[in-house]
Parts: sequence; structure tokens; C-alpha cells
Amino acid sequence: MNKYIKNLNRIEFVVTMACTGKCKHCSQGEHKGSESIKKRVAADAVKKIAAEYNIESVMTFGGEPLLFPDTVCEIHKAATEMNIPKRQLITNGYFSKDYDKIRCVAEKLYESGVNELLLSVDAFHQETIPLEFVKAFASAVREKGVTLKLHPAWLQSPDADNVYNNKTRELLAEFDGVEISEGNIIFPSGNALKYLGEYFDTRKKQKNPYDEDPRDIKAICFSANGDILGSNVYEKDICEILSEYNPKLSVFSLLKNK
Repeated sequence: MNKYIKNLNRIEFVVTMACTGKCKHCSQGEHKGSESIKKRVAADAVKKIAAEYNIESVMTFGGEPLLFPDTVCEIHKAATEMNIPKRQLITNGYFSKDYDKIRCVAEKLYESGVNELLLSVDAFHQETIPLEFVKAFASAVREKGVTLKLHPAWLQSPDADNVYNNKTRELLAEFDGVEISEGNIIFPSGNALKYLGEYFDTRKKQKNPYDEDPRDIKAICFSANGDILGSNVYEKDICEILSEYNPKLSVFSLLKNK
């Protein structure tokens, strides 16, 4: 087993970079891509990795992953079959205005084995995403018994007193009885740095909390185009990518392809 990945326990998928929101806090910047990772390739990767490593959780997100619900479900179905205990989805909950489709997707998520759904509700998402359809989706998910948590983005800190956080608190209060996760603190990059720069001390270099130690990888993340660890799952088998991974070579590969 590759010494740099021996502690791998989590798999993540950026299902697509396409998004139904245009959030000014987004660390990814403008979401211009419309492609999605191929569902069978993604599901196959889950099965192969879980057969070799003690994977504790699988997460799908985006962009807005439920623009491609079949892909999301295929990934979580594979995770369920491999007995991966935590199967998470992060979504803004806005992928359709058709209430029948909203209920249908909620049912498919339940059947695929999603057991924790983190719903992005805050001042930033609701600037462009109508709450009506998000609430309808939340209700449909709860009816199916999937664990639902509101997952807000906080500016500076959850306790900070600013116009965005205050609006977020108002929005969260509209979801009576729904648990609120600790959410996440907005990281100054992409749109966040462009539109919210006044709230950050740009003189200090801040460490991205989602960055992995390249010499002790615990979580891997597939990009929507199949990129993973300086390679690509469409060009090389995931088991081969994991066995050949070398932090120095991967960094070189990433720089070369920029």
C-alpha cells in the first residue's frame, strides 16, 4: 500500500461545477463548467477504493450536484453496497421548480442510501436562490427519513455581527425544527475575495482548512472532469493512480497542466 495514502478514509466528488446559484461568497469563483463526472466511472472508483481502504465516508457536492441526480444516486448506491457508514450530500436544494420532480429526487436519494443531507441556507445562497423550492425539497427529504441539517456559510465567524450573518440567522429560523450544522467559515478566495474583501485581513496568509497534507492523504476529491491526485480517472485506473501517487510528482503534474 502506498505509504502516502495508507490512512485514506474519505472520498469526495465534485459532481459538477454547474450551479443554480451565483453566490458572492463562493471560493470557486464563477461556475462556468457544465460537465459532470460519469456516474459509472465514479461508482466503480468508490467500489475499488473501498475494497482496499477503510473508507468511513463519501460526500457528493458541487456546483449543484442535484442537477445530475442520477450520478449522485449512483455514487451513494455504490457506497451503500460497500458498507461505507457515512454517505453525505451537500446541496443548495434548488435544482427544479417542478414539485413532482423535487419529491421524486428526494425519494431516489433515500433509496440510494444518502444518510446525511447538508442543505446550504444562508444570506449568500438566498440572494439568488428562491427559498420556496428549497423548503419544498427539505420537506420531501424529511418525509423520507433522511437526516437533514442546515449548513450555513458564516462570514468571519458564526458569532460575528455583520449584515450577512444576521440575515443568515433570519433564514435559518424559517426552518422550524431542522438541525443546524456548524456550517463553514468563508475562506477568502474566488468570489469571496472579490466581493467580500473588506471583511478579510488580506495581509495575513490564511491556511485553507480543506487542504490535505500531501504526505498523509486522508481524503481524496474527484473533480467533475475526472482529475484526481495529479492524474485523471478516465485515463488511468483509480487503483493505479493511488498506488503510483507521489506528492512531488503530483505537484509537478499540476503545475505543468496549468
